[in-house]
Amino acid sequence: MTGNGSTPGRVLVAGVGNVFLSDDGFGVAVVEQLQRRGGLPAGVELVDSGIRGVHLAYRLLDGYHALVIVDATQRGGRPGILYTLEHDLDGARDETGAEVPALDGHGMDPVAVLTLLDGLAASMRLERPVERVFVIGCEPAVLDEGIGLSPAVAAAVEPGVRAVTALVTELMIDEGVSR
Repeated sequence: MTGNGSTPGRVLVAGVGNVFLSDDGFGVAVVEQLQRRGGLPAGVELVDSGIRGVHLAYRLLDGYHALVIVDATQRGGRPGILYTLEHDLDGARDETGAEVPALDGHGMDPVAVLTLLDGLAASMRLERPVERVFVIGCEPAVLDEGIGLSPAVAAAVEPGVRAVTALVTELMIDEGVSR
């Protein structure tokens, strides 16, 4: 572990959301597609967290350079549009640096997971186990009960895969870890 508790070069990509609430299953669909394809750099772990936020917080105690959460994210845009957000101690920020509201994970609030992680780490006398946290979010069209993504969000799965791949590749290059 490094001085801040994270492990250099390790990145966790977590697909979150409830597959029984239509477009809320976006993150799970992206991670499933990434798992089928493989090919991410060594040191990148993929996990379908679903709505198991407590399990995700405990897993993060192992220490990671970065966490990439893939989720449906309501920000008022057109359904299917992708957002890349970075969360830090000062609050969530979008790609322009503007502050954004807390993320609503529809039963698995990423901010709540990070707050739980901080509490767990402090109680175990661990330094901060994750250096950077990103969200690749997709604007949902439908969050009602139902299985399957709306057409707009289903069409965003492949661009979501590309966005995650580009982000983790960039993170690994920044850490000096080769593929």
